[in-house]
Amino acid sequence: MSISATYDELHRIALAEFAEIVVYADIQRLPTGDPRKLRLFLVDNSFVDVFVSVTGRYSYHWARANIDVSTIYRHDNAPHKAWRFVATFPKHFHNGGEENVTESTISDEPADAIREFCRFIMQTLRDEAR
Repeated sequence: MSISATYDELHRIALAEFAEIVVYADIQRLPTGDPRKLRLFLVDNSFVDVFVSVTGRYSYHWARANIDVSTIYRHDNAPHKAWRFVATFPKHFHNGGEENVTESTISDEPADAIREFCRFIMQTLRDEAR
């Protein structure tokens, strides 16, 4: 599957399967027309940036600046030396903050990963509403 087709599929999944939390989705593009990232705008006025590459690099990043400037959740596979202690290295999860890093079990398959991440967001929002 081409990278453009991958982003199109992620866009479709976000809007069709997670309408409860995703208000709007936008594939942001490079000047070449190639996708740069997918941005999801959420019901709590926060956003998610999804980056996937043809080389297998990825980042699923939920920024919650409107709630707390430092609150982020991010699964990525950038091989940062600081996180080499994590059992799933280079995969890791920033759980609430940049420095709170734990293991990441998110799928390497983008369609599965976006579903897993959106389910995590949905559950977090539900828990906060209680």
